[in-house]
Amino acid sequence: MAIKLGSTPVWMKSSRSTGNGACVEVKSPAVEAVVVRDSKDPQGPVLTFSPDAWASFVTDVDAGAFELR
Repeated sequence: MAIKLGSTPVWMKSSRSTGNGACVEVKSPAVEAVVVRDSKDPQGPVLTFSPDAWASFVTDVDAGAFELR
């Protein structure tokens, strides 16, 4: 996903989201935060990550750390 810290103020659907409705959206309205929500519940809760935590998470996803085996 190509988001730029502090320069992505609108929600973007994750490129990892599938067509089965299991989608997440991400934005970064401030340099110190990456925010994630469930696209099916846009008024629901959000998770906020620091840039370092987000980078670690994305690295782990790319490495397949969360793949079901």
